[in-house]
Amino acid sequence: MGVDTQDLVGEHVRGGGGEEHPRTVALHHFVAFTRLRGIVDLQLDAFVGLLRGHPQRAHLLQRLDGVVAQLQHRASLTDMRILIAEDETIIRLDLRDLLERAGHEVAGEARDGEEAVALARDLQPDLAIMDVKMPRLDGIEAAKRMMDERPLPIVLLTAYGQQELVARAVEAGVFGYLVKPFREQDLVPAIETARARHAELAAVREEAESLADALAARKAIERAKGLLMEKEGLSESDAFDRLRRASQVSGRPLKVIAEAVIATLEPS
Repeated sequence: MGVDTQDLVGEHVRGGGGEEHPRTVALHHFVAFTRLRGIVDLQLDAFVGLLRGHPQRAHLLQRLDGVVAQLQHRASLTDMRILIAEDETIIRLDLRDLLERAGHEVAGEARDGEEAVALARDLQPDLAIMDVKMPRLDGIEAAKRMMDERPLPIVLLTAYGQQELVARAVEAGVFGYLVKPFREQDLVPAIETARARHAELAAVREEAESLADALAARKAIERAKGLLMEKEGLSESDAFDRLRRASQVSGRPLKVIAEAVIATLEPS
């Protein structure tokens, strides 16, 4: 459910006869729903309580915008359809268990790279988690074929000492990794990182003639993001949003905006 808190700013949260504003009721129901799914933010929960009669409601509603956006983003990460490609049965079963406990659906399971490509084509999952080394076709070659046919976020399972394979993966447009043996708490951050990097690459690819051009542009964007995070105290997502907004407003490609930020903020 989308909640536009700006509509509530300056209005009385309670209407005549002591009844709550309907948008406040909707927000309360949204929080109850997300609490049930186990992803509620305690700060948001406290805000809702304050909104039901706090004298500085307008100020709280303005602060609430960012919290609601963050919570909705977290909610959007649930219920994904994920393809697993892993030739080791125990690891594949562990991944299925962890993903299902996190609220995701396992769309399919592949035991080698060629099967992974075929399942990705047929099942069209939201994300794929693949081992780098698999029979018949390794995970990186499988990722390249998937990206050529239908780009999607991909998390690669790697082992220590496979840095050269990681470099190949970046060239294929893969930016999410899990290092084996991985822990349960590593899984969700890896998925979030893969989705965020994929979204950024998709935005760049709209302006580039090829994946190679998009990856080259992304190097400048990564550097610009790092400078904005360091100099302006922004989060990674906020830094990218600032670059994207500047690109939209100016009508210039993201790479040009990123290079301008680097020229301005990077120490000479």
